[in-house]
Amino acid sequence: MTRTKKNTAVFLDRDGTINEEVGYLDSIDKLKLFANAAEAIRIINESGMKAVVMSNQSGIARGYFTEEFVGTVHTHIQKILRERGAFVDAFYYCPHHPTEGIGAYLQSCSCRKPEAGMLIAASEDMGIDLVKSYTVGDMSKDIQVAGKVGAKGVLVKTGYGLNTIEKDFTPGSAEAVRPDYIAEDILDAITWIMRDRQ
Repeated sequence: MTRTKKNTAVFLDRDGTINEEVGYLDSIDKLKLFANAAEAIRIINESGMKAVVMSNQSGIARGYFTEEFVGTVHTHIQKILRERGAFVDAFYYCPHHPTEGIGAYLQSCSCRKPEAGMLIAASEDMGIDLVKSYTVGDMSKDIQVAGKVGAKGVLVKTGYGLNTIEKDFTPGSAEAVRPDYIAEDILDAITWIMRDRQ
């Protein structure tokens, strides 16, 4: 018997969306949350939606940092958010890379965005209706993954967002899946999502 999926979620990319893009975040000292990230996530919390982080972390595959370190980063993000009255319901990450990696991390997988494995796992773990959910991120793969599960995708201009717009979403570009909304930042994205749900 299939459990009815009653929850909805905002699936948030991490680097460039919640915190500043620094290349590979391999030191806690490099972690800087955007000024309005906590406010945006608090709005998700108060709406009854789930706030779920889903990020590709190929730095693990490449040997730049460990899975334990990624866990430490997520604990630190949660601590900062809780101090500001917000929280993430769950963190998911993909440690793999299809062409560069060490040992078992070197693989084509179903969890690396734009594949939908992380969203599907969260849907099963948390009873999330993906079609009524949203993704927010700064790269085209964050929009493509929404298209794969029937969710709506929001592109933020922070992180790699402006480059993504120029490269993938300008008139005449070949990008098949376009964002439902292009936001200035995470707060603008969440404000739009709350309006769109009404």
